[in-house]
Amino acid sequence: MRRLFSFVLILCALYTVQAQEWVAGTTVTPEQIAEQGVDSFFDSEPISDAIFERMQGKSYKADCTIPRSELRYIKALHITREGVTKRGEMVVNSAISGDIVAILKQLYKAGYPIERMELVDNYGADDNRSMAANNSSAFNYRTTPGGTRLSAHSRGMAVDINPLYNPYIRRTESRTIIAPKEGSDFVDRSKKFAYKIERNDLCCRLFLERGFEWGGDYKTIKDYQHFEK
Repeated sequence: MRRLFSFVLILCALYTVQAQEWVAGTTVTPEQIAEQGVDSFFDSEPISDAIFERMQGKSYKADCTIPRSELRYIKALHITREGVTKRGEMVVNSAISGDIVAILKQLYKAGYPIERMELVDNYGADDNRSMAANNSSAFNYRTTPGGTRLSAHSRGMAVDINPLYNPYIRRTESRTIIAPKEGSDFVDRSKKFAYKIERNDLCCRLFLERGFEWGGDYKTIKDYQHFEK
């Protein structure tokens, strides 16, 4: 009985260490991937108490109407344009969690570059700050840019990829609205630059194949970072 109890304690300790190791933005070495296998770094989980605490008053605001049980915490690897593999995280609706895990896994295995993937809560749930940092994210209970209608991000049904280089653009008679404003250099889509999303690239194709809409196809606005289902 004492041996069994000791064994259980060891397993619990190992589980705790592994849970603590998942910090978005930290580097994963080729040796770690070879030892554990690529697939072990991709997962979808219910929102834990620790993650929910991070979200409280930020992406999950006091008036949020989306039940916690409908959301999932995504763990995934992503690779930067410099070739560095990092841990990433997202919160999405459970209805698309399987799609997102599969897409992110395919993008990683293909070497498709994603610079940063952290919860928007790391930026105080300030969408502009998150986009300016080129942070790819999903759930955030908020309205659409410059509007009063709830965004699809409020339900966790939309994902933004490399938003700094793929900005939201809305033109009016008097001005052009760009979000983030730091993405103004990337409004001209005829230019070539890193992290650019185009209709025929792998990222866009994978989302479209799984039934998502791409904001680059919108008529009255353009939202090149945005994939929604």
